[in-house]
Amino acid sequence: MSAEMDSTPQIKIGIVGGSGLDDPDILECRTERFVDTPFGKPSDALIMGKIKNVDCVLLARHGRQHTIMPSNVNYRANIWALKQQGCTHVIVTTACGSLREDIQPGDIVLLDQFIDRSTKREQTFYDGSPSSLQGVCHIPMAEPFCSRTREVLIDVVKGLGIRYHPRGTMLTIEGPRFSSRAESLMFRQWGADVINMTTVPEVILAKEVGLCYASIAMATDYDCWKEHEEAVCVDNVMKTMKENANKASSILLTAIPVICQMDWEHTIAGHRAVAQSSVMLPKH
Repeated sequence: MSAEMDSTPQIKIGIVGGSGLDDPDILECRTERFVDTPFGKPSDALIMGKIKNVDCVLLARHGRQHTIMPSNVNYRANIWALKQQGCTHVIVTTACGSLREDIQPGDIVLLDQFIDRSTKREQTFYDGSPSSLQGVCHIPMAEPFCSRTREVLIDVVKGLGIRYHPRGTMLTIEGPRFSSRAESLMFRQWGADVINMTTVPEVILAKEVGLCYASIAMATDYDCWKEHEEAVCVDNVMKTMKENANKASSILLTAIPVICQMDWEHTIAGHRAVAQSSVMLPKH
């Protein structure tokens, strides 16, 4: 088995929806497809459809009933399934806690970096197992996210008048528990801006197969570092999500047609070249 790095295909957008951000109603002409991959089953059915005539594939990261905790999401199957369906881009949404005073609940953060504090997750398609890709992949992570896709999202969010931050470092913890106050304060000292449980390994796997990957993060709370603020809890997170979920939909509905009108040949070729050149094949 090998990762497909063919000539530039037609633009197709994979959308991975996070908690409360996986509304299938953004797609027209919807059909569902349950698929299998060499890495197991994705989190749920792939919902195929269109946004303003652009082919899209929507996948609920935690399953449509939110039954899969962050550690148990099959990130490899999810990304592989989107690649298999011909996606050139993957735009994801994620809820997160803010580690900065100026990132307020409801704000959008367009991530450009991450810090990994996960411990239990498969982070590569090249792990030496019978179902994996051949070789060992040392994928560069200096720039984890697709800068060109991020630029489109920045322009769109700015144009929509949504309060946003053009960059941010996401710290991914294992979960499913939230941080202790001591951890939250430490993560601030490390330079992290926001905190979640899902960016890693999703962004790494997308890079391994040459996808244009970008993340729309929505702050829902101040984690637990901030004095005189209520510490993060599920009720408050879901309340903020419900009040602000329309922002993620608006961004996707506006950005996806813009992406489709652009020439991505060199960008996609560049991502695929990095992915290919990172693999060390066994010597015969």
